[in-house]
Amino acid sequence: MTITGPTRADALLDALDRGLPHGEIPVGLFGNQEIYDRELRRLFGRCWVFLAHESEIEAKGDYVLRKIGEDSFIVIRDEHGGINVLFDACRHRGVQVCRSDSGNTSHFRCPYHGWTYNTKGDLVGAPLWRNAFGGMPKEGNGLTKAAKVASYHGLVFATLDPSAPPLEEYLGGMAWYLDLLFGLNEHGMEIVGAPQRFVIDANWKSGSDNFAGDDYHLGTLHRSVWEIGAFPVPFRENMMGYHVQAAPGHSLSFSMAPTEDEPGPKFFGFPEELVATFDTSRISAHQLDIARRSRVMVANVFPNFSILALPMTEDGAHHPPTGVVTIRTWQPHGVGQVEIWNWFCVYKNMTPAQKDRAYRAGLGTFSMGGAFEMDDTEPWITVSRTGRSVAADLLDFKLNYQMGMPGVGIAKPVEDWPGPGISYWTRYEEGVQRNLYRFYGDMMRAEPGAWPKFSFDD
Repeated sequence: MTITGPTRADALLDALDRGLPHGEIPVGLFGNQEIYDRELRRLFGRCWVFLAHESEIEAKGDYVLRKIGEDSFIVIRDEHGGINVLFDACRHRGVQVCRSDSGNTSHFRCPYHGWTYNTKGDLVGAPLWRNAFGGMPKEGNGLTKAAKVASYHGLVFATLDPSAPPLEEYLGGMAWYLDLLFGLNEHGMEIVGAPQRFVIDANWKSGSDNFAGDDYHLGTLHRSVWEIGAFPVPFRENMMGYHVQAAPGHSLSFSMAPTEDEPGPKFFGFPEELVATFDTSRISAHQLDIARRSRVMVANVFPNFSILALPMTEDGAHHPPTGVVTIRTWQPHGVGQVEIWNWFCVYKNMTPAQKDRAYRAGLGTFSMGGAFEMDDTEPWITVSRTGRSVAADLLDFKLNYQMGMPGVGIAKPVEDWPGPGISYWTRYEEGVQRNLYRFYGDMMRAEPGAWPKFSFDD
């Protein structure tokens, strides 16, 4: 009989549990193959994962091909207007049936033997059916569906785990902050352009970690964007604001003016003409106040869906900064690679000129060739390299996440924060990332069917 003892992955998760209360994280989480394999099953195989925006599949038959973990899924609007998320594998031999990133169709036909499925994934036929399969029911032989699909402000999520809680319960307090940005008017948002996709040699967690609220890197890594006038708020002022642990695992950060009378961008730098159209009856007075005073909102919905809203320009000499909203996923692509998917969002009622300006400003800053993007991705590559390092393993190398802990730095808890979650002022703080890794550790150890808490109040 073979007895299996604790593995290296177990040891790393134990080290995470021991280290987090002291602000320490083992770097091996960013480079261990066993940890990565476990993430695919226990995080991406269970959590709600962002796949698409409804505006990408507005018409019946519209579809896009997306990923949960490393696996492809077809996100398609069926003939009755419903949204289906279908595993891209024929039930006959497992062959991929969708060969395009996006399009419009009434059916998918497997190229191997011709099994054909409708937009709900139902098997509708196959060549020479009577001779080959006569007497076999089509029911039960359709494309396999994700366990649950739900949409929030047009953001389409799916989970492979039938025991997963409803999406809004999973989002917990983060839903309040999504309302604050995506619910500013009754028109909602839409995607402009196709999503950008690019692969870098880094672990997927570096992106989630960064967008959970790593603002401290701005003054060093992104210093040049101030020098060229791409971003209008000076670094010291930009660090004034709040870090919020919205719910276990979900974190965000606001750069915010002390009062609404403070000069500088308001409503994330959106044009005043657009701001005048916001129907703020849809949100609370507290949400409105936060949105009005906010210069930047950066957030991560666990595990790998990030949001950024801020005033930017790709050409400070000719165009003033304008509000840009980018959403993105950090798609796992092996333990040492991440495929970044990057979309740009605009409010549907923006003028064509406003949409074009926001899109161009986003492309020049947060995109495959954008100044911010190239800044960020280079150090993430070396984080992944250190995570795979033999020396780091032998020397028990740990990463420091102590900023904002009691006695460390100037950040203090905010007792009267009006929104859900745990808040700190200023943004010199790393509790937002500790919140991410605490939930990460809980999910990595959770037994099938069991879930960590989704609220700090439980």
